[in-house]
Amino acid sequence: MATREIRLSTDEVLRKLCKPVKEINANTITLLDDMAETMYAANGVGLAAPQVGILKRVVVIDIGDGLIELINPVVVEKTGSHIDYEGCLSVPGKSALVDRPEYVKVEALNRNGEKIVVEGEELMAVALCHETDHLDGVLYFDKAIPEEEVEEV
Repeated sequence: MATREIRLSTDEVLRKLCKPVKEINANTITLLDDMAETMYAANGVGLAAPQVGILKRVVVIDIGDGLIELINPVVVEKTGSHIDYEGCLSVPGKSALVDRPEYVKVEALNRNGEKIVVEGEELMAVALCHETDHLDGVLYFDKAIPEEEVEEV
């Protein structure tokens, strides 16, 4: 395992569409391992492959409940609304308000090529949306809402 360099938001690789993983092989497993190590070293809760310069549909997430590895993730269901501050390892020291679904359901493959379903609310829903957005070249600040437009409840 190795810690990889996290690409910053100015890097054009973060704006590109990632390709699906066609075969889970040793390179895929190494990528998953390195991404997890990199995420933990940076004190993040998620990391997508383009953030380490790889244009593959691979994501790792750990919001404190254990590592989740997603290969070719697809959001299949989302409901509700949850507005909160969001940051990104590729945009250090900054955050913005983003409106994300309250609940998200994702289908993907695990490192063994088995289909898995991951469901999440609040922080997990945010992480699932945030990381899968990276796979489509979308950064959180693209979806930011101005603070003056947020209604106090």
